[in-house]
Amino acid sequence: MKVKRRVHVAAAAIVSRDASKVLIARRPSNVDQGGLWEFPGGKLAPYETGFEALKRELHEELGVEIQRAQPLIRVHHEYPDKHILLDVWQVLDFAGEPFGREGQAVRWVPMDELFNYPFPAANLPILRAVMLPTEYLISDEESDDDVFLTKLERAMREDGIRLVQLRAKSLSSEAYLIRAEKVLALCRAHGARLLLNGEPELLTQVDADGVHLTSERLMSLERRPIEQGKWLSASTHDRAQLEQAARVGCDFVTLSPLRTTPSHPDVAPLGWHDFQQLTEVAGMPVFALGGMTRHDANHARAVGAQGIASIRDFWK
Repeated sequence: MKVKRRVHVAAAAIVSRDASKVLIARRPSNVDQGGLWEFPGGKLAPYETGFEALKRELHEELGVEIQRAQPLIRVHHEYPDKHILLDVWQVLDFAGEPFGREGQAVRWVPMDELFNYPFPAANLPILRAVMLPTEYLISDEESDDDVFLTKLERAMREDGIRLVQLRAKSLSSEAYLIRAEKVLALCRAHGARLLLNGEPELLTQVDADGVHLTSERLMSLERRPIEQGKWLSASTHDRAQLEQAARVGCDFVTLSPLRTTPSHPDVAPLGWHDFQQLTEVAGMPVFALGGMTRHDANHARAVGAQGIASIRDFWK
């Protein structure tokens, strides 16, 4: 059996200063997958770290100097002839004006238009990671609609929350739909995405941005249950569930519990080491869940997470 060659590539999601656009580059027509768009970067030289390679490549390709960056996602992808590891960094601050120093086309693209451009298959998880925020609010079981909406509006207005999961297991189906319509209007007003926690069929009644599946519902599926234009997330707790999430086409997941929580005191926590090992093979953005606070955000990103998901820390 022929062993595939392994290629380690550093890539950059360079975000505009107003955080509305990202820079992409077009591959030359005379190379593998030529003509497709990609996130700029290149192969690591011997003994380079991913960040060192990124700084070198962006200077050579785009004429910019990285001043601040953080890990975004690591993607393993199998091609017929090689195994690619994309070590992707989100560049938050840089010096210089990027241009194609090697004659390649470069373009600033609005976040919500990225899927209009053809990318290599290995880049698809990066598109999702770039488009997602780093904080995922999961709502609590507040029974009073007015109190609920006041708390949610504060989280979006004061804390900048832009991704919300409406979790309300204690409500009846009818009450959940009524609340969902109110929450959707509030999310639209603040530029936030709303995912409904429940059956995929809920999207036929409320035009939210997607659904979040329980791990039990996830494991029962044979295929993606909603259209590609909507976001699909799921709760996962182990490698088998992460693999199922990939099979059915989830766009991102939560992975928990990272720490012991009051709601699940008897569930053994993953801890940072196991969380990092699982995130490495997930192939999609992963939010750390379980005892997370904003103080954990940088650590979570450093070990491969998209960011943190929380009820208590975002819901005051």
